[in-house]
Order: sequence, then C-alpha cells, then structure tokens
Amino acid sequence: MVFTNKRLMAVNVHGITGKKRDYTSLPYSKVQAFSVETAGTFDLDAELDLWFSGLGKVRLEFKGQVDVRALSQLVAAYIL
Repeated sequence: MVFTNKRLMAVNVHGITGKKRDYTSLPYSKVQAFSVETAGTFDLDAELDLWFSGLGKVRLEFKGQVDVRALSQLVAAYIL
C-alpha cells in the first residue's frame, strides 16, 4: 500500500503462489468520509475505512505496529 499526495495505491495478492495481483488506484478527491479503528488488546489489527463516491466503502487492515492515527491525519490533510 502506498499513500501519495494525490491518491492511495493498493496491491492485493491472490492465490497460493502470489503471482496474481490486483492493483487499485483510489484518488483522495473521491473520498466522502473515513473512520479509524485502532488495535486493541485482543484485536491486534488496526483498520482504516474510506467511503468513495461511486465505489462505496473500502476497508484497509493493518497488522502489527502501524500508527493508523498518523495515516488518518495524512488522509484528512489531503481530503479536507
């Protein structure tokens, strides 16, 4: 996943071998709303939900030590 100043680019790897990949480019200009869920004690993954006009909701899940609040501030700076 790559966050640029104009868009979010995501790569989704499919299959056992990982050879099949889906590349998605999502412009910040189409984001209507977003929400953040931080990692907890038992739920160790953080989530960033983005609602795009014409596309709907996109959920990004982050495993490990990711500062999802910093990502939400970055997204807010580009969409507001």
